Amino acid sequence: MSPRVVLVGPMGVGKSTVGQLLAERLGVGYRDTDDDIVAAQDRTIAEIFVDEGESAFRAIEKAAVLRALTEHDGVLALGGGAILDEDTRASLAGLPVVYLSMDVEEAVKRTGLNTARPLLAVNPRKQWRELMEARRHLYEGIATAVVATDGRTPEEVTEAALGALELKQA
Repeated sequence: MSPRVVLVGPMGVGKSTVGQLLAERLGVGYRDTDDDIVAAQDRTIAEIFVDEGESAFRAIEKAAVLRALTEHDGVLALGGGAILDEDTRASLAGLPVVYLSMDVEEAVKRTGLNTARPLLAVNPRKQWRELMEARRHLYEGIATAVVATDGRTPEEVTEAALGALELKQA
């Protein structure tokens, strides 16, 4: 068993919203590894970062992603940094992975100064740019399809993702 679609991309890009719409359109379940982590740890991701640090969070995240990849056969959304782990990227090989992308201005509009996003706590625009410089090639490297979300409604992004996946599978 493996997911029908895996969504990756930076925080605030709309993976959860689009993931739920995609699942509805495909008639399958939706799962978000960030939600899995919060439920299993009984605390927020921000709290895990503060209490234990990023490396401890990434280990928890890796286990959650690997578990979800084997247990879930619907639409799966991964946390923004999940692709940093080499084993996670290897586990995504051969799966239909959609990278939802956006530019920095859109990211700042969507995430703003949201303190629930620990990696953007100080200077959101600068930190988002740096995160994307480090991660963009990883997202692109595992993606079956790339769908830009800038200036699009969640419904439009969902349609674009479905279209992109159909083209890749044809």
